[in-house]
Amino acid sequence: MLLKKSILFLTLLLVSTTAFSQVSLKKVTLSGKIIDKETSVPVEFTIITISKSDTKIVVNGGTADANGNFNIELNNGNYDFKFEFPGYKTQEKLNQNISVDTNLGNILFETESSQIETVMIRGERTTVDIKLDKKVYNVGQDLMVKGGTVSDVLDNIPSVAVDVEGNISLRGNESVRVLIDGKPSTAINVTDALRMLPADAIDKVEVITNPSARYDAEGGGGILNIILKKGKNKGLNGTLIATAGDPRNNGISANINSKTDTYNLFTTISYNDRNNPGKTKINQENLEQNSYIEERRFSDRYSKGANVNFGMEVFLNKDKSATWTNSINYRNNGGNNFEDVTYKNYTLDRSTFLFTRFRDNISENDNEAIEYSSNFLKKFKKDGHKLTIDASISLNKEDEFSNIYGSYLETGAFVSDEKTSKIGRQNRNLFQADYVLPLGKGMQFELGSRGSYTNSNSVYEVLERVAQNDPYTNIPGFTNNFEYIENITAVYTQFGTKFFNKLSVLAGLRFENTNLEINQLLTNDLNKRNYNNLFPSLFFTYELNDDSSLSLNYSKRISRPRDRFINPFSSYTSNTNLFIGDPKLNPAFTDAFDIGYLRKWDEITFSTSAYYNHTTDSFQTVRKESGRFIGTIPVIINSPFNLGEDNRIGIEFTVNYSLKKWWKLNSNVNYFYNETKGNYQFTNSNNVLVNQNFDFKSSTWSARITSKINLPYKIDWQTNMNYNAGQKMAQGKNKGIAAMNLAFSKDVLKDKGTIAFNVNDVFNSRKRIQDLQLPTVNSYSEMQWRVRAITVSFTYRFNKLKTDKDPKPKMQEQDGGGEF
Repeated sequence: MLLKKSILFLTLLLVSTTAFSQVSLKKVTLSGKIIDKETSVPVEFTIITISKSDTKIVVNGGTADANGNFNIELNNGNYDFKFEFPGYKTQEKLNQNISVDTNLGNILFETESSQIETVMIRGERTTVDIKLDKKVYNVGQDLMVKGGTVSDVLDNIPSVAVDVEGNISLRGNESVRVLIDGKPSTAINVTDALRMLPADAIDKVEVITNPSARYDAEGGGGILNIILKKGKNKGLNGTLIATAGDPRNNGISANINSKTDTYNLFTTISYNDRNNPGKTKINQENLEQNSYIEERRFSDRYSKGANVNFGMEVFLNKDKSATWTNSINYRNNGGNNFEDVTYKNYTLDRSTFLFTRFRDNISENDNEAIEYSSNFLKKFKKDGHKLTIDASISLNKEDEFSNIYGSYLETGAFVSDEKTSKIGRQNRNLFQADYVLPLGKGMQFELGSRGSYTNSNSVYEVLERVAQNDPYTNIPGFTNNFEYIENITAVYTQFGTKFFNKLSVLAGLRFENTNLEINQLLTNDLNKRNYNNLFPSLFFTYELNDDSSLSLNYSKRISRPRDRFINPFSSYTSNTNLFIGDPKLNPAFTDAFDIGYLRKWDEITFSTSAYYNHTTDSFQTVRKESGRFIGTIPVIINSPFNLGEDNRIGIEFTVNYSLKKWWKLNSNVNYFYNETKGNYQFTNSNNVLVNQNFDFKSSTWSARITSKINLPYKIDWQTNMNYNAGQKMAQGKNKGIAAMNLAFSKDVLKDKGTIAFNVNDVFNSRKRIQDLQLPTVNSYSEMQWRVRAITVSFTYRFNKLKTDKDPKPKMQEQDGGGEF
């Protein structure tokens, strides 16, 4: 009852509009009751809209209460009344003269047959919509991600993989651009941000493997566009979700919107409290030291966070051809990581045990971000003719602190005591305008510009004490004030046309000016770069018939090094395994070619594409000995560099198959061959020049299948299975990974509620397994970022059917042009 009263209060607060001034100030009361015509059951919270009969201007409104009754006060006059609720036909009473208190009696609602048809169609829709230029993944259909994060969502999408450290790859390529509502993520660390954003906030994800010139040129492997929920249903409606899990995964979220004929208010609010335990196993042979070390890590990562998004879309004219949307997003997340590491030391032949080193790492983080976004959309009379203007301003804070203490386990003797801190700040401003002009039948011209301006600063410091009671002193080699300034200005144009109603051609050219400053302020090492690039794109699509099409695409892409790839002081989570960035890394350029085929039958949608990516100056990571030791453990440095050439050729198949009305299958298989050419030179600790050859050839494949079965009693059963085959690397190989997720859901409370149960990683098998060989070090490792997790969630919908599907969001999705 308290919930319904709260909903009613919010409804009256949000939906009611200020009445226009009337000649007469006499107040009258309008009342009545809304019931289902067939069942005579009251229809609760029906949306009531009142407009003037002569001007059609909305002057008042409200909702029925939980018993279908309504009582609204208004000035006397002539009015039109509209009564709406999802699933029923809209009822209207036109040109009603209301001069005294009036009771309209029972308003009979009839079931909307088209709405019922929509329910059936929606229930049979596949999770993935396949198109020639992209795949659209509808998150609301996926039971696996209830209570999860954006990373969980991405890991369930065909063509996309998320490894145990959160790194994202598209068709095996990690050079991926992640967009949120068509704009780059504002987070300093995108990987961490995606682990914080709740899955319940996402409407769908677009997978664009070969983008056109209207998109950012960033991302040699393609683009992932994450589209957030923005309610579009009339009246006050929404969804509430509560989640609990083991390991701890507690959370609550709400997606609410209120829409009238003049505005649409929408909000997403979520809170989560999670624990992600993980473990790592490393067996390492140190040939020069004649030692063998068994390293075992156990970590508990705790996090608490809130995400709030609030926006308002205003319809600037009666025909809603001009809209202005403003939104504010606030995110706060903090937590701790408790990691225990033991190093059991043996002789190289493992015949003699020597000692055990223990390392205790306690870290905490505090992340906060706020973003303001504004979007103006003007649609002109001609279909497809429109202008969009976008702007966003964001501020980010990411602070990390850790205490690292080392000792000998057998004796408790002191080994090391270190403290680290990283203070990160970033502000990003983005401005964009896109104009689309249809020139005639089958022809379209596009023009646009974008400015992206980022200023990021991180102060990194490492302190140590040599003896247990000594004061902490600074380690100069790991302390710096790092500043990164990136200003990218772009303009683009595209022209599309269609020949003989069969062949579509879209040609585009994008120009980007990149102005960078990469500064190490403490050492006064300042680097400035400015370069201009042209990025052409050309797309051909030929319609063989109504059900099949062929496509041939080309685009040029760029991958700019960012974050830890250019920051030489970005990480000190392990004092024996360091990652050191290179501020002098150059961007990588990719020529991407794609040939695709799409075929639809009644029950099957099939698509395949063969692709070839040629990349120059691609990024590769080298592992090398530093010459330093912690006790007897050699310190290994991981560092990125520009490889000479990387060629990738592959083929991908995606199938959506409806075996029965109650059984749907989605499957995806990707195979690619990779060849790299290049060398890396460095001087080792013995002052010897080492030439590491990175010429190698490898191939790998991945497969996933999703099965969704509608069982009796409104129970859904979903199973996801995926396999990533092993892959050879220049300094070793990754072994294959097989994993399975399982989920069940049941509708309750007359379909207003849904209970979902899911198991992530049923067999506890999601581990990154590597065999690495260096000249003096061999290591075998298994890393499991998160152990098997079980989650239970409850979803409650008010004034909204389970099958409601919002239309395409108004916010710019960088899909400014239509299809030809």
